[in-house]
Amino acid sequence: MEVLYMRRMLTSGTLLAALVLAGTPALAAPQLSAPRQSAAQPVRAVTQGFVDVCNFTKTRPILKLGSSGSAVRQAQCYLNHSLTGRDLAVDGQFGPVTQQATLRFQRCAGIGVDGVIGAQTWSFLVFWANSPKFVC
Repeated sequence: MEVLYMRRMLTSGTLLAALVLAGTPALAAPQLSAPRQSAAQPVRAVTQGFVDVCNFTKTRPILKLGSSGSAVRQAQCYLNHSLTGRDLAVDGQFGPVTQQATLRFQRCAGIGVDGVIGAQTWSFLVFWANSPKFVC
């Protein structure tokens, strides 16, 4: 009986050692592999930031009656995109017509109404001109 008991213990111990060293399917960690990639992956262009509807300049100086240049053209373009009618000449001259359009926009946007395009008016113009939902 002792011999039989000894054989069982040795066999059990050997089997247990083999399982511990080799691992069992139930206890083995899943094998992870890198995802396969096909040889020809489509290339997609990625753009960042928004595309401005007006592209005369990136400067935003204070503009008033008598101002001229590319910043005035930028403001006139924004006013045309923000106001119904869109009949303001984009000529780079801040004259009485541009001043009236500025006053109209400022009243519609609910901001300070002075006919001068300063920081607040610029920020509203940029937003409104590039958002088709906002038109005065």
